[in-house]
Amino acid sequence: MKKEINDYKDFLQRISDEIHFFCKDYFPDDFVLVGQIAMKFALLLFLIFFLIFILKTIINIVFKFFFDKEKYPVMKSIYKAKVTNSVANILGIGLGHYALFSIFYRHPKSFVFLERLIGFLVVLAVANMAFRFIKVLQNYYLIQQDYYKIIAINSISQTVRIFGMFIFSVIAVCVIFGISTTTVVGSLGAITAVIVLVFRDTILGFVTGIHVATSKNIKVGDWVSIPKYTIEGNIEDISLLTTKIRNFDKTLSTIPTYDLLTTEIKNMQVMSETNTRRIKKSIVFNIKSFKFLNDEAISELLKINLIHDYLVEKKNEIDTQKSTLKNADEIINGKQLTNIGTFRIYALNYLKNNPNIDQEGTILVRQMEITPQGMPLEIYCFANDSRWEHFEQIQADIFDHLLVASKEFDLEIMQVHKI
Repeated sequence: MKKEINDYKDFLQRISDEIHFFCKDYFPDDFVLVGQIAMKFALLLFLIFFLIFILKTIINIVFKFFFDKEKYPVMKSIYKAKVTNSVANILGIGLGHYALFSIFYRHPKSFVFLERLIGFLVVLAVANMAFRFIKVLQNYYLIQQDYYKIIAINSISQTVRIFGMFIFSVIAVCVIFGISTTTVVGSLGAITAVIVLVFRDTILGFVTGIHVATSKNIKVGDWVSIPKYTIEGNIEDISLLTTKIRNFDKTLSTIPTYDLLTTEIKNMQVMSETNTRRIKKSIVFNIKSFKFLNDEAISELLKINLIHDYLVEKKNEIDTQKSTLKNADEIINGKQLTNIGTFRIYALNYLKNNPNIDQEGTILVRQMEITPQGMPLEIYCFANDSRWEHFEQIQADIFDHLLVASKEFDLEIMQVHKI
């Protein structure tokens, strides 16, 4: 092996000598040195790129055997992120550094400059490989379809890229100018406050990304509502600094990512996942239309199937109680049915018999606090179809029916009269 290395060095030195004497024989005296260095430098670059090409070809051929993402997801992620190319770059530049002394052995004064140049290329190659390793994590979790971890990796990757570029830039400057890294690192303490101020949003975005990933409250694709910005739509992207939301009117909204940590956000995606969506809406009645039901009114309402059994049961209770009461003829004495109470039972039974309502969810018909406009009767239940257009149709059908049905109970619905 040692003999082969020496033969390799001798081979490069012979080529270097050929270039050296060629320039000496055919170039003007004033341009001999420049020509020799330029041609040898071109040879060095050609050698490096040739070695990189050969190494890339070999490594990629090997990795193609592990291309099946189901069997080898890690290998697939590495190959897709082109980390193999970065490895080939580093190895090629390293071999180029070894060849440097053989090619330029007649120009020892150029060693310092060329070594720093090679060092700079190594820094670039290592930085490129480090950034591609982040891409490996993104690809891996994308294959695994772990979208919460993808959010965290995206935040981490963008933060690492920003600070990594800063760190690698400092290292590159130190390599090019031969400055001690301890000197530069020692001076960073003086500008820490400035760095924190400049990267404030970046740091907040990074923290938010970690929080979102660990809490698993939201992810890309979720249907969200943000009352602060009157935004409702689907999340298209969560990056380090901004979050994009596609509104249902097809417009695109962008908010700072750190707002996901500090602003009230309603995640409506659970409705799509469970295929249920809440109905919470009120009908406001005129209190003056409320009244007790006499025997004649009860007889008419007994024809309504949804409340027939209820009315029969209540009528028997009322008759039993009134048989022992004084002044039983007075309607106000003892138990009595009211039109608003009976309608409330009717609305509840209507919902319980509606095939479009989730019967396992909460179903309520309740009186709300009386207002100057009247008394609201709230319908609270869950539709069993979360698709927007279907949900609106279900909700509209329910209230169409109840609004008209209320007339059978002599109830007056409040409305605004224009003067």
